[in-house]
Amino acid sequence: SQNLLLNKKYIMVQIKSRVDSFKKGIDAEKGRRNREETRIKIRKSKREENLLKRRAMGNSAMSSMGSSNELAPTTSKSLSFDRTDQNLKFGVENIPELIAVLSNPNSTLEQKGNSIFGFRKMLSVEKNPPAKQVIDAGALPFFVDLLQNTDNEKIQFEAAWALTNIASTDATQSIVECGAVPPLIAMLLSRNPDCREQSAWCLGNVAGDSTKLRDYVLQCGGMGPMLQNISQPASQSLLGNVVWALSNLCRGKPQPSLELVMPALPYLANLLHSDNKEAQVDALWALSYISDGENERIQAVMNTGITAKVVELLDVESSSIVTPCLRIVGNFATGNDEQTQAVLDADVLQHTSKLLSNPKKNIRKETCWLLSNIAAGTRSQIEHLIKIPADLCTIIEFVQSSEYEVRKEATWVLSNIATSGSSVHVQSIVELGAIDAICSILDVADTKITFVALEAIENILKVGQNLSRDYVNLVDECDGLDKIESLQTHVDDDVYKLSVKIIETYFGVEDEVENENILPENDGEHFTFGVSKSLNFDMENPAATNEQPLTQFNF
Repeated sequence: SQNLLLNKKYIMVQIKSRVDSFKKGIDAEKGRRNREETRIKIRKSKREENLLKRRAMGNSAMSSMGSSNELAPTTSKSLSFDRTDQNLKFGVENIPELIAVLSNPNSTLEQKGNSIFGFRKMLSVEKNPPAKQVIDAGALPFFVDLLQNTDNEKIQFEAAWALTNIASTDATQSIVECGAVPPLIAMLLSRNPDCREQSAWCLGNVAGDSTKLRDYVLQCGGMGPMLQNISQPASQSLLGNVVWALSNLCRGKPQPSLELVMPALPYLANLLHSDNKEAQVDALWALSYISDGENERIQAVMNTGITAKVVELLDVESSSIVTPCLRIVGNFATGNDEQTQAVLDADVLQHTSKLLSNPKKNIRKETCWLLSNIAAGTRSQIEHLIKIPADLCTIIEFVQSSEYEVRKEATWVLSNIATSGSSVHVQSIVELGAIDAICSILDVADTKITFVALEAIENILKVGQNLSRDYVNLVDECDGLDKIESLQTHVDDDVYKLSVKIIETYFGVEDEVENENILPENDGEHFTFGVSKSLNFDMENPAATNEQPLTQFNF
């Protein structure tokens, strides 16, 4: 109606002076978002916690060495027990007698062996191991001493096991402070494979605690001995634990120095062909951590020649393998044009249709992220996406009706095509229904996505204008205009400016709005509004009503 039009024009006059400059459409570099920005969490928090730290329980596959009775009998009456007794339990009430044996210089090796066995059993309970009580009792320095007892590998094993379970708690820092890391690294070269495996397990827990402790393990030289165990594993169990520990040495932000993790790359690349699925999965995650970031890191991983193999693994049924593979190729696609092209040359788009239909939300989300980074590439790379209209139709459906995390990533795909693609590319996605989809997400409570969607709309309208296509009407028909108008009051300045620019440029708001019926004039003394001097209204014949010239009303 006339009043609504007048209100819109008055708003435009108020804000016109504020519209000075606008951000241009996102370029390829801005369109490629790395993992730090999107912060996509692939695994549930419980799974993540289990991967970061593991505690060796009493029924561990590695417990055969520690459960033997070879350290008994003992001459200490207070510690005389049958270690093969499955019901044998130790609690905090036993700490004083156990610590007394370890602190007594006259205790025999057998007595110390039974004492460390008791501590290990105590710390192997499933919930709430008494790590703090053991630490407060001053036991850790004695554990470290036993680690260095190379004459008795069974005692070394028990000590490493006890330290592993302490490192699995929030008291990991105490492991470092008591000086356990260097002897644990030395133990990686033990003649005994069980000792090597247990020390790797403990070091993996330390590295998984924080980036500070991760870097400390690396600085102490933990990488080299671990790689030796990967090249010549004594068992599949040893290989699995060492690769898991290695993955913890590669993870976390800020990332470890590329120089420190570079030696692991050929070993990790070889593990992609391993029959040990657990080691294969952890190797893939390690490669995803290393390739996350600058082009130099991406290239270092690509130089191992894994691109084709990783893309091939996208077709397997196991989500535990597909997920880190998606992360790796997604990281590759965030790189420069050549790195993105390498992903396309490996035929990654042959797998995206299947991935987009995966029942797991995070796999669909990651796939959209991968496609959005391809869409931020060169126009020839965007052309690869345009040639798969079925995938684009799925993306458009995601923007409209999928889970929000998926909608957000799918929006980036369309926006990057709209802002980086050619007029033909833009026309292609419009014909598939992109305008309706993008307008549907304009009112979400996510400023960044709102701005990204506005940029897409702006570029689509620009292309429509150049091609003489009525894209303006398409935006209006799907309530896009109403949503864009409402964004003129958005708290974010960039969203506000761009919404105003779109309305001014494409929806016909005239500059000549200073009509005396709308705005007051100020002559220095009075505000003057235009008001009809008189209005003769004929009730019986409204059409005969005479509009009179306007006169002024001063106050």
